[in-house]
Amino acid sequence: MSLQTQIMDEIKTAMKAKDTVALEALRAIKSELLLASTASGSKEDLSEDDEIKLLQRLVKTRKESARIFTEQNRPDLAEPELAQVAVIEKFLPAQLSEEEVEAVIAKIIAETGASGIASMGKVMGLASAQLGGTAEGKTISTIVKKLLS
Repeated sequence: MSLQTQIMDEIKTAMKAKDTVALEALRAIKSELLLASTASGSKEDLSEDDEIKLLQRLVKTRKESARIFTEQNRPDLAEPELAQVAVIEKFLPAQLSEEEVEAVIAKIIAETGASGIASMGKVMGLASAQLGGTAEGKTISTIVKKLLS
């Protein structure tokens, strides 16, 4: 089942349950999917990788908004953002733990013979490609820096 079909089914369920937070998050996903598919100019559906990147971007912006609201002592605004993150994350592949990500990156470093911060770009490229949607870029970057320094 395509992501758009899943989203439409979830929107119907959220409307029946009168779940406004889930409905808002699902409509945001639907909107972004529509924008992304029309922006390319082609009639083809988005690839699964593109869909995962889109969902990760939505999660990242909501987490950032929640962090800012929390810093400004506005928990009333931060809570709905975090609730939307939980709804969006249901459509993402399971995230790896930091230990699992560190093991994959250590293997990449051993295979490439990378040493020092100068080879961070090469390791980041390989790690991002291999870990795909299963880890955040920020987490990957932090672990690569730690292992290469």
